[in-house]
Amino acid sequence: MPPAVPVDLAAVILTALLNPAVIVVAFWLGRSADQRQKLPVAAFAAALAGSVLLYVVVRLGLTAAAQVGRAAAGVFIAQFVFGLGWAYLGRRFFPR
Repeated sequence: MPPAVPVDLAAVILTALLNPAVIVVAFWLGRSADQRQKLPVAAFAAALAGSVLLYVVVRLGLTAAAQVGRAAAGVFIAQFVFGLGWAYLGRRFFPR
């Protein structure tokens, strides 16, 4: 069996950074967060939504994201970190 080629770290980070589900969900839930402690919850929900979107895209073969799909844990963690940033921006600049 040939050795597995490692997933490119830049591809993992760009996939997490440019995932529209993470951006929309984190920003939307961040706007609703009335306490700072709720931002990680918003980031987790955004990372979960982003992972579901990535799974659907990989299963349907819509993009070349199949290679990044092998690094699901790394993508989830990166989406959580970026989601935390988007949630903070939503809470800080556009609160309800």
